[in-house]
Amino acid sequence: MLISHVVTVTVPVSDQDRALAFYTGALGFEVRSDNPFPMGRWLTVAPKGAESSLLLASWFPGMAPIGGLVVAAPDVDALADRLREHGVQVQGPSDEPWGRQLLFQDPFGNGFVATGG
Repeated sequence: MLISHVVTVTVPVSDQDRALAFYTGALGFEVRSDNPFPMGRWLTVAPKGAESSLLLASWFPGMAPIGGLVVAAPDVDALADRLREHGVQVQGPSDEPWGRQLLFQDPFGNGFVATGG
């Protein structure tokens, strides 16, 4: 095996503090690193216990938002409620052949698909 797992996915954001508030507040992620970096901060977040993290990068101003980040949510309905409480517009949850699904975006247009129970 040449690659064992994905370590970090870069998520473009225009404001790292606002992004941090969304990912830790609305999604309940934990901060993995928050260190000075030549172009800003090396700021990573992840769900507790996850191997992969998201790098909230503000130094790619021309980078388009990414879409289709799939996350596992044991209770999609509870996630939908929490996101709505934080003012996030969601699509779903809906029942699909592969299970329940919820679509949402972060404040910067990065798109997520939450799947689970």
